[in-house]
Amino acid sequence: MSSEYRTHPVDAESEERLTAQDLRYGILDNGDAEAFRGWLHADSRGFHDSRPTQQAVDAQQKGLEYRRALGVWDDASPDPVVPVATVASWPAQLTVPGETSVTGWAISSVTVAPTHRRKGVARALLEGELRTAHDLGLPLAMLTVSEATIYGRFGFAPAAMAATWKIDTRRAGWSGPRPDGRVRFLSLDQLSEQRAELLERARLSVPGEIEHWDYLWHRMLGAAHEGKDNGKDLHAVRYDDADGVAQGFALYRFTEQDQEFASHVLDLHYLLAVTDDAYAGLWRYLLEMDLVRQVHAPLRSVDEPVAWQITDQRAARKSNEGDHLWVRILDAKAALEGRRYRAPGRIGLRVTDPLGFVEGDVLVEIGADGAASVSPLKGEAPDGVAELALSAADLGALYLGGVSAGTLVRAGRVTELRPGSADVLDGSFRSPVTPWLSIWF
Repeated sequence: MSSEYRTHPVDAESEERLTAQDLRYGILDNGDAEAFRGWLHADSRGFHDSRPTQQAVDAQQKGLEYRRALGVWDDASPDPVVPVATVASWPAQLTVPGETSVTGWAISSVTVAPTHRRKGVARALLEGELRTAHDLGLPLAMLTVSEATIYGRFGFAPAAMAATWKIDTRRAGWSGPRPDGRVRFLSLDQLSEQRAELLERARLSVPGEIEHWDYLWHRMLGAAHEGKDNGKDLHAVRYDDADGVAQGFALYRFTEQDQEFASHVLDLHYLLAVTDDAYAGLWRYLLEMDLVRQVHAPLRSVDEPVAWQITDQRAARKSNEGDHLWVRILDAKAALEGRRYRAPGRIGLRVTDPLGFVEGDVLVEIGADGAASVSPLKGEAPDGVAELALSAADLGALYLGGVSAGTLVRAGRVTELRPGSADVLDGSFRSPVTPWLSIWF
């Protein structure tokens, strides 16, 4: 997609709602230093962060220029350059089952000042983003959330989960494969140069991952140019296979320390593996580290193979398991035809959508090659077709294949219109790789 999305007009319906409250809704001019500083101040305030330094403003003004940033301004405010609400969005590639991608509308930086809550501002922002994405022809929208109670009303649902893992290295003897490759140290500059190719090679193997952007890694590697230098105690290693080909990397630091020197905690910031061999090699390296009593790994998959690669599974404890990536389907035909499926089948979906994007009935016909054809379903479904009734949000939950239709039926969210239909859908939709997103956005 070209960069024209950045100047796509603001949504007229949301603009009318906000104008009626004497609020100004518009696209941020990223080249206006004063306006950007005010927008970034509002964004930071919304997440209870400190006021950004000038170095941070300069870095983000350049690093986030690919985003379409919008604001809501109250010109009667004592500081009218600082918006009372913010949102940012951009098209990004989302990995879906079948080691392929669809383009989704990534939404971030959703904030509303506490002085302007309960006025419908968030609704205007989010519905405006959904209508914009639909106007641009995108099949879905996606976001990660700080509050889980807001987004269901807009048709979003959790589609990929995440968890924190804590592994007691003194109990977790390695019982997994013993890879033939080698782990090597590399500098943060070297990692910065090499990570993009590795990230893209790995991304297509995990539904729920999205393409990364340069500024994300600028922040992850320390943001020294913003006056923080959080990278001074980061360590980076790369895994090379037996042929010397780079197949993964890990980024970590040591935190906490008891009075006993040999009781460090290894805080894993990021681990990427293109191959199973690299995964085993990197985890074995981390778990056999001297002077370490625990590996702490946040924002990992809920289904980490490493739990099955240690001698004592009780040494690996999973916590904070819950929603991470939320998906909102905007075009059922494009979204469902954009992914692949595990088994052939014919499935009728009767979808309700209060916002109207995917309201209606469709027939999903999946061939032996895993590809789907989606067409309108008129009248009663043909004999032999599985049939379910569900909401747009439930369709988003099922989309990446990480949530079971059977579970949603038992939860009362999805209705089987013909017995056994949930089993048919799960047989086709479920992903062989547990969906996971390794970052926030």
